[in-house]
Amino acid sequence: MDEPDIEALERATLAAVPPTELVALDGWLVALDAGTVGRAHSAVPTRHVGVRHDLLPGIEAAYGARRLRPSFRVPRVPGSGPLQHALRDAGYTPRQPTLTLVGSVDAFAPPDPGHGVETAARPGTGWADVFLGSGFDPVDGASRVAILQRGRDTVFASVQWQGRIGAVGTACFSHGWCGVHGMRTAPDARGHGLASAILATFGAMARQRGLARVFLQVEEANATARSLYERAGLRTAWCSDYWRRG
Repeated sequence: MDEPDIEALERATLAAVPPTELVALDGWLVALDAGTVGRAHSAVPTRHVGVRHDLLPGIEAAYGARRLRPSFRVPRVPGSGPLQHALRDAGYTPRQPTLTLVGSVDAFAPPDPGHGVETAARPGTGWADVFLGSGFDPVDGASRVAILQRGRDTVFASVQWQGRIGAVGTACFSHGWCGVHGMRTAPDARGHGLASAILATFGAMARQRGLARVFLQVEEANATARSLYERAGLRTAWCSDYWRRG
Protein backbone atom coordinates (compact mmCIF):
# COMPACT_ATOMS: atom_id res chain seq x y z
CA MET A 1 0.00 0.00 0.00
CA ASP A 2 1.10 3.56 -0.61
CA GLU A 3 1.39 6.21 2.09
CA PRO A 4 -2.19 7.58 1.74
CA ASP A 5 -3.55 4.03 2.13
CA ILE A 6 -1.41 3.40 5.22
CA GLU A 7 -2.46 6.66 6.84
CA ALA A 8 -6.13 6.02 6.01
CA LEU A 9 -5.92 2.56 7.60
CA GLU A 10 -4.32 3.89 10.78
CA ARG A 11 -6.89 6.68 11.05
CA ALA A 12 -9.66 4.13 10.48
CA THR A 13 -8.20 2.04 13.30
CA LEU A 14 -8.41 4.93 15.74
CA ALA A 15 -11.91 5.82 14.55
CA ALA A 16 -12.96 2.35 15.73
CA VAL A 17 -11.07 2.42 19.04
CA PRO A 18 -10.92 6.15 19.79
CA PRO A 19 -8.51 7.23 22.52
CA THR A 20 -9.62 9.92 24.93
CA GLU A 21 -7.16 12.23 23.18
CA LEU A 22 -5.41 12.07 19.81
CA VAL A 23 -2.44 14.22 18.83
CA ALA A 24 -1.31 14.38 15.19
CA LEU A 25 2.33 15.17 14.49
CA ASP A 26 4.33 15.04 11.26
CA GLY A 27 3.91 11.40 10.22
CA TRP A 28 2.57 10.28 13.61
CA LEU A 29 -0.76 9.67 15.34
CA VAL A 30 -0.28 9.75 19.11
CA ALA A 31 -3.16 7.99 20.89
CA LEU A 32 -3.47 8.94 24.56
CA ASP A 33 -5.69 6.75 26.70
CA ALA A 34 -5.55 4.92 30.03
CA GLY A 35 -7.45 1.83 28.85
CA THR A 36 -6.15 -1.63 28.03
CA VAL A 37 -6.51 -1.49 24.22
CA GLY A 38 -2.98 -1.15 22.87
CA ARG A 39 -4.04 0.59 19.68
CA ALA A 40 -5.77 3.30 21.73
CA HIS A 41 -2.74 4.12 23.87
CA SER A 42 0.20 3.93 21.50
CA ALA A 43 1.86 6.22 18.98
CA VAL A 44 1.86 4.89 15.42
CA PRO A 45 3.62 6.22 12.31
CA THR A 46 1.35 7.02 9.39
CA ARG A 47 3.98 6.10 6.83
CA HIS A 48 6.52 3.31 6.52
CA VAL A 49 9.47 5.26 5.14
CA GLY A 50 11.09 8.43 6.35
CA VAL A 51 9.51 8.27 9.81
CA ARG A 52 10.75 11.12 11.99
CA HIS A 53 12.36 9.53 15.04
CA ASP A 54 13.51 12.97 16.18
CA LEU A 55 9.93 13.43 17.39
CA LEU A 56 10.29 10.66 19.99
CA PRO A 57 11.12 13.02 22.89
CA GLY A 58 8.07 15.15 22.14
CA ILE A 59 5.85 12.06 21.98
CA GLU A 60 7.27 10.83 25.28
CA ALA A 61 6.57 14.23 26.80
CA ALA A 62 2.94 14.07 25.64
CA TYR A 63 2.50 10.78 27.49
CA GLY A 64 4.37 12.01 30.55
CA ALA A 65 2.25 15.17 30.80
CA ARG A 66 -0.82 12.94 31.09
CA ARG A 67 0.88 10.46 33.45
CA LEU A 68 0.67 7.71 30.84
CA ARG A 69 3.29 5.16 29.93
CA PRO A 70 4.77 5.78 26.46
CA SER A 71 4.12 3.09 23.88
CA PHE A 72 4.96 2.92 20.18
CA ARG A 73 3.26 0.64 17.64
CA VAL A 74 5.89 0.21 14.93
CA PRO A 75 5.64 -1.90 11.75
CA ARG A 76 8.41 -4.34 10.93
CA VAL A 77 9.25 -2.91 7.53
CA PRO A 78 12.64 -1.91 6.08
CA GLY A 79 11.80 1.79 6.29
CA SER A 80 11.31 1.55 10.06
CA GLY A 81 14.91 0.51 10.72
CA PRO A 82 16.16 3.93 11.91
CA LEU A 83 13.10 4.33 14.14
CA GLN A 84 13.62 0.90 15.70
CA HIS A 85 17.29 1.70 16.38
CA ALA A 86 16.29 4.98 18.03
CA LEU A 87 13.76 3.21 20.23
CA ARG A 88 16.32 0.60 21.31
CA ASP A 89 18.81 3.35 22.14
CA ALA A 90 16.12 5.00 24.28
CA GLY A 91 15.58 1.79 26.27
CA TYR A 92 12.49 0.40 24.53
CA THR A 93 12.00 -3.26 23.57
CA PRO A 94 9.52 -4.79 21.13
CA ARG A 95 6.77 -7.13 22.31
CA GLN A 96 3.26 -8.33 21.46
CA PRO A 97 3.76 -8.82 17.68
CA THR A 98 0.49 -8.00 15.96
CA LEU A 99 -0.47 -8.61 12.34
CA THR A 100 -2.40 -6.17 10.17
CA LEU A 101 -4.46 -8.25 7.75
CA VAL A 102 -6.09 -6.76 4.66
CA GLY A 103 -8.29 -8.05 1.88
CA SER A 104 -11.28 -7.48 -0.34
CA VAL A 105 -14.78 -7.61 1.11
CA ASP A 106 -15.76 -9.56 -2.02
CA ALA A 107 -13.80 -12.51 -0.64
CA PHE A 108 -16.17 -12.79 2.31
CA ALA A 109 -18.89 -15.41 1.94
CA PRO A 110 -22.50 -14.23 1.56
CA PRO A 111 -24.33 -14.01 4.90
CA ASP A 112 -25.94 -17.24 6.07
CA PRO A 113 -29.52 -16.47 7.18
CA GLY A 114 -29.46 -19.61 9.30
CA HIS A 115 -27.18 -17.95 11.85
CA GLY A 116 -29.38 -14.87 12.24
CA VAL A 117 -26.72 -12.21 12.75
CA GLU A 118 -28.19 -9.14 14.45
CA THR A 119 -26.68 -5.67 14.07
CA ALA A 120 -27.19 -2.46 16.01
CA ALA A 121 -25.69 1.00 16.33
CA ARG A 122 -25.08 0.42 20.05
CA PRO A 123 -24.18 -2.76 21.95
CA GLY A 124 -26.76 -4.29 24.26
CA THR A 125 -26.13 -5.92 27.62
CA GLY A 126 -25.84 -9.38 26.06
CA TRP A 127 -23.23 -8.10 23.61
CA ALA A 128 -21.00 -6.85 26.42
CA ASP A 129 -21.55 -10.04 28.42
CA VAL A 130 -19.47 -12.00 25.90
CA PHE A 131 -16.46 -9.80 26.70
CA LEU A 132 -17.06 -10.16 30.43
CA GLY A 133 -17.87 -13.86 30.49
CA SER A 134 -15.94 -16.97 31.40
CA GLY A 135 -12.62 -17.38 29.61
CA PHE A 136 -11.87 -13.64 29.28
CA ASP A 137 -10.19 -11.05 31.50
CA PRO A 138 -13.12 -9.00 32.87
CA VAL A 139 -11.04 -5.85 33.45
CA ASP A 140 -9.67 -5.93 29.91
CA GLY A 141 -13.11 -6.81 28.58
CA ALA A 142 -14.79 -3.86 30.29
CA SER A 143 -12.12 -1.49 28.95
CA ARG A 144 -12.52 -2.81 25.42
CA VAL A 145 -16.31 -2.53 25.50
CA ALA A 146 -16.06 1.07 26.73
CA ILE A 147 -13.59 2.05 24.00
CA LEU A 148 -15.49 0.28 21.21
CA GLN A 149 -18.66 2.13 22.25
CA ARG A 150 -16.87 5.40 21.51
CA GLY A 151 -16.28 4.33 17.90
CA ARG A 152 -17.61 6.41 15.05
CA ASP A 153 -19.53 4.89 12.09
CA THR A 154 -19.49 1.58 13.98
CA VAL A 155 -21.92 -1.34 13.80
CA PHE A 156 -22.18 -3.95 16.57
CA ALA A 157 -23.02 -7.51 15.50
CA SER A 158 -24.05 -10.55 17.53
CA VAL A 159 -25.16 -14.13 16.96
CA GLN A 160 -27.40 -16.17 19.24
CA TRP A 161 -26.17 -19.54 20.48
CA GLN A 162 -28.24 -21.84 22.67
CA GLY A 163 -30.48 -19.10 23.95
CA ARG A 164 -27.86 -16.42 24.50
CA ILE A 165 -25.38 -14.37 22.50
CA GLY A 166 -22.47 -16.61 21.56
CA ALA A 167 -20.32 -14.35 19.38
CA VAL A 168 -19.90 -10.63 18.78
CA GLY A 169 -17.87 -8.20 16.71
CA THR A 170 -17.79 -4.64 15.43
CA ALA A 171 -17.20 -3.09 12.04
CA CYS A 172 -16.19 0.52 11.60
CA PHE A 173 -16.74 2.03 8.14
CA SER A 174 -14.28 4.89 7.98
CA HIS A 175 -11.61 6.48 5.77
CA GLY A 176 -12.43 4.16 2.86
CA TRP A 177 -11.99 0.98 4.91
CA CYS A 178 -14.15 -1.58 6.63
CA GLY A 179 -12.27 -2.18 9.88
CA VAL A 180 -13.18 -5.27 11.90
CA HIS A 181 -12.62 -5.09 15.65
CA GLY A 182 -13.77 -6.67 18.88
CA MET A 183 -14.33 -10.16 17.54
CA ARG A 184 -15.12 -12.50 20.45
CA THR A 185 -16.74 -15.93 20.63
CA ALA A 186 -17.73 -17.56 23.92
CA PRO A 187 -15.51 -20.61 24.54
CA ASP A 188 -18.39 -23.10 24.40
CA ALA A 189 -19.72 -21.62 21.14
CA ARG A 190 -16.51 -21.92 19.13
CA GLY A 191 -16.24 -24.09 16.04
CA HIS A 192 -19.80 -23.51 14.84
CA GLY A 193 -19.23 -20.76 12.27
CA LEU A 194 -20.56 -17.88 14.35
CA ALA A 195 -17.55 -15.60 13.76
CA SER A 196 -17.59 -16.42 10.04
CA ALA A 197 -21.25 -15.41 9.93
CA ILE A 198 -20.41 -12.06 11.50
CA LEU A 199 -17.61 -11.46 9.00
CA ALA A 200 -19.96 -12.29 6.13
CA THR A 201 -22.48 -9.76 7.44
CA PHE A 202 -19.80 -7.09 7.73
CA GLY A 203 -18.73 -7.80 4.16
CA ALA A 204 -22.29 -7.31 2.90
CA MET A 205 -22.64 -4.07 4.86
CA ALA A 206 -19.35 -2.77 3.47
CA ARG A 207 -20.46 -3.50 -0.10
CA GLN A 208 -23.72 -1.63 0.56
CA ARG A 209 -21.61 1.37 1.55
CA GLY A 210 -19.44 1.12 -1.53
CA LEU A 211 -16.36 -0.02 0.37
CA ALA A 212 -14.09 -2.63 -1.22
CA ARG A 213 -11.35 -3.09 1.38
CA VAL A 214 -11.32 -4.64 4.82
CA PHE A 215 -8.66 -4.83 7.52
CA LEU A 216 -8.21 -6.08 11.05
CA GLN A 217 -5.44 -6.60 13.57
CA VAL A 218 -4.73 -9.89 15.34
CA GLU A 219 -1.91 -10.99 17.61
CA GLU A 220 0.61 -13.13 15.76
CA ALA A 221 0.36 -15.86 18.42
CA ASN A 222 -3.42 -16.26 17.98
CA ALA A 223 -3.29 -19.12 15.48
CA THR A 224 -6.99 -19.94 15.76
CA ALA A 225 -8.13 -16.43 14.87
CA ARG A 226 -5.54 -16.13 12.12
CA SER A 227 -6.82 -19.31 10.51
CA LEU A 228 -10.38 -17.95 10.53
CA TYR A 229 -9.34 -14.68 8.92
CA GLU A 230 -7.14 -16.35 6.34
CA ARG A 231 -10.06 -18.57 5.31
CA ALA A 232 -12.01 -15.33 4.86
CA GLY A 233 -9.42 -14.18 2.32
CA LEU A 234 -7.38 -11.80 4.47
CA ARG A 235 -3.61 -11.69 4.12
CA THR A 236 -0.82 -10.14 6.18
CA ALA A 237 0.16 -6.64 5.08
CA TRP A 238 2.70 -6.14 7.86
CA CYS A 239 3.52 -7.09 11.43
CA SER A 240 3.84 -4.45 14.15
CA ASP A 241 5.43 -4.58 17.59
CA TYR A 242 4.50 -2.56 20.64
CA TRP A 243 7.67 -0.93 21.91
CA ARG A 244 7.66 -0.22 25.64
CA ARG A 245 10.14 0.21 28.44
CA GLY A 246 10.46 -2.25 31.31
